[in-house]
Amino acid sequence: MASIAHRVQPDSFLTLHYRLSGPEGDIINTFNEQPATLTLGSGELSPVMERCLLGLEEGAHATFELAPGEAFGPRNPEMVQWVARKLLNQLGDPKEHYAVGDVVQFPTPDGLGSYAGSVRQVGRAGDGDGMADAVLFDFNHPLAGLPTTFEVHVIGVL
Repeated sequence: MASIAHRVQPDSFLTLHYRLSGPEGDIINTFNEQPATLTLGSGELSPVMERCLLGLEEGAHATFELAPGEAFGPRNPEMVQWVARKLLNQLGDPKEHYAVGDVVQFPTPDGLGSYAGSVRQVGRAGDGDGMADAVLFDFNHPLAGLPTTFEVHVIGVL
């Protein structure tokens, strides 16, 4: 009797390789690393990406081209914010050096999780003394508002 391949369901536990990329290249790529494991519906992937996976069989390899903003929503200008160096010093190492492009983890207010922001600018324009009194962070997902390629290889479905 032939075995029946497992298909991805809304609450499946998956082992998979995946790659997320935008116009400037890969943001995440597990194809050359350990595969990822996750449970659909747990918020580890965006709802749009989870819908792409539904119905795929174990062993499937698929690529999805998602329209700008479809995977991670539109860019929100309110999520680009200055953070005072004083606060950064309280949250981390006061000697930390921040550079444009760095990704910094911040604790959630309850202290149980974290979220990331990427450095857009250090110091305020015209501060003149070379001392950064604040850092401009972008808390949007790096692919927010951008076309996204989602490539996946489903290794196992439970």
